[in-house]
Amino acid sequence: MNMAAATSLSSPKLTFSSSHLQTLCRKFPLAFSLSFSSSLSLSKPLTLAPLSLSHRPSSLSPFRRFAVRAESENGAEPLHYDFDLFTVGAGSGGVRASRFAANFGASVAVCELPFATISSETTGGVGGTCVLRGCVPKKLLVYSSKFSHEFDESGGFGWKFETEPKHDWSTLMANKNAELQRLTGIYKNILNNAGVTLIEGRGKIVDPHTVDVDGKLYTARHILIAVGGRPFIPEIPGSEHAIDSDAALDLPSKPTKIGIVGGGYIALEFAGIFNGLNSDVHVFIRQKKVLRGFDEDVRDFVAEQMSLRGIEFHTEELPQAIHKSADGSLSLKTNKGTVEGFSHIMFATGRRPNTKGVFHFVLFMSTDGIALHNLMCYVDWEIIKICLYHAGNLGLEGVGVKMAKNGAIEVDDFSQTSIPSIWAVGDVTDRINLTPVALMEGGALANTLFRNEPTKPDYRAVPSAVFSQPPIGQVGLTEEQAMQEYGDIDVYTSNFRPLKATVSGLPDRVFMKLIVCAKTDKVLGLHMCGEDSPEIVQGFAVAVRAGLTKADFDATVGIHPTSAEELVTMRTPTRKIRNSSPPEKERLILELKPQQGFDIKFESIYGHNGTPAFVEKTIKWWMGN
Repeated sequence: MNMAAATSLSSPKLTFSSSHLQTLCRKFPLAFSLSFSSSLSLSKPLTLAPLSLSHRPSSLSPFRRFAVRAESENGAEPLHYDFDLFTVGAGSGGVRASRFAANFGASVAVCELPFATISSETTGGVGGTCVLRGCVPKKLLVYSSKFSHEFDESGGFGWKFETEPKHDWSTLMANKNAELQRLTGIYKNILNNAGVTLIEGRGKIVDPHTVDVDGKLYTARHILIAVGGRPFIPEIPGSEHAIDSDAALDLPSKPTKIGIVGGGYIALEFAGIFNGLNSDVHVFIRQKKVLRGFDEDVRDFVAEQMSLRGIEFHTEELPQAIHKSADGSLSLKTNKGTVEGFSHIMFATGRRPNTKGVFHFVLFMSTDGIALHNLMCYVDWEIIKICLYHAGNLGLEGVGVKMAKNGAIEVDDFSQTSIPSIWAVGDVTDRINLTPVALMEGGALANTLFRNEPTKPDYRAVPSAVFSQPPIGQVGLTEEQAMQEYGDIDVYTSNFRPLKATVSGLPDRVFMKLIVCAKTDKVLGLHMCGEDSPEIVQGFAVAVRAGLTKADFDATVGIHPTSAEELVTMRTPTRKIRNSSPPEKERLILELKPQQGFDIKFESIYGHNGTPAFVEKTIKWWMGN
């Protein structure tokens, strides 16, 4: 890059000996180009050598070359852009927006990291989380794990096995990875057929209209950030021995005994997978129940059914440390004790927007520090360790894109960020983190930008599923949400033994629930836990979104014999809740300082069901009492 074109650095006024810096560059050449402003006084001009990998210490992470593009003095836009839209991230939302935009006549480019089954700072792949290390491979593992339950069911139907069926993990992994390779190829073809330019590499935002991909600059009228999220493992002693959901989908061997930390849908899905593959499964949750935010009846039912299949739940347990023994086994210490003998410990404690990152450089220099353009540096004295925080190397903060504390990009109703030319969709915005929602957001964005049809994503009645065993499907409001919003509701429930279980002899059951507005008869929410729940709820989601009433459901002829027909034959409410004025939400925010030494903000919104006793108990638990 031409040094004259680089934006001058904004840094505190410091004075350095050029000999120190020249020595630094000879010993550890930097991987980015710099031009210094007059605020950095040097006794003679400084030239930084290009990166030489042969001189780079092996202990350092691979360097990446930073390029800086000057913005015009008067803020005028250039007369020509390389592309109408440049998308950073080729996951579900990014591919959908890019393909639709190209079909509408826009010139579009997408950048994405090289393919790998496990994501990292240097690997990703066209298709993104859902296709490569989320929904698709997870569902393949769910299919594999369900056979053991079906073998158990088959006995009542006359099937006999002379030998016990055996599972080969390596075959599953090989076939799963072959399918991922096929799918990423399909996504590449989708982009190519739409006329989208695919660029392999890490993208960084240089200014509101420029993206740097591994040192090469591209300009665009609009920039879309669609980099998704990454699994998060809390920092506790021994956390380096834990795995996340990425690694769990690509293990070299099947766990014999696994501890899963977390009570969300990812934790339950993997618990069902490994339980079905005959691993000994323990789930550690910090609350009393799994699936916070789901309907209370569903939370109780799924935990009961999973326990009957042999999964052990450890409730109100907070992980404190992981210890690795000499034989390689792991033990998990919690606030209630220690469980030993794990071959694997997995954290399913949530995902974070993929915008934050830290890059380390160890430099031998004695100085107080250097402030670089778009970078915040801090240094230790003597042998200096410089950590560069650069928003996951995306450059977002440097150009003024506003982000939430968790790293999520803040957007308006049309997915526009605080910078008018920069947009964001999908999990990186932390709205509703579901693949179909990202697809909706990407399509809406393409309509807004290139079809002259300003389109807001519509988040009403978004259906979702948990592929636990048994699985869950839901659409609309939970009972608690409906009480808050509508006050007067009728609740219909059914808990029954499905036809298949009457012969198999297994304790499988199905739970269904309808929540109806008492004043309008409109179906506000539909929840199901049992075999085929996601498939059934997808169809009923159309009815709920269309605003159909309970009378419409009752007038629909059922299909017999099916579990689904129960949803159109529930006639008598299980309970009627009457509160003509919806209760006001009460918000309690407490900041605590546990022994771990960090602040925790606990926020509880409660009304009809919440009680001060629940809040007090939660406080005592956080305090470790």
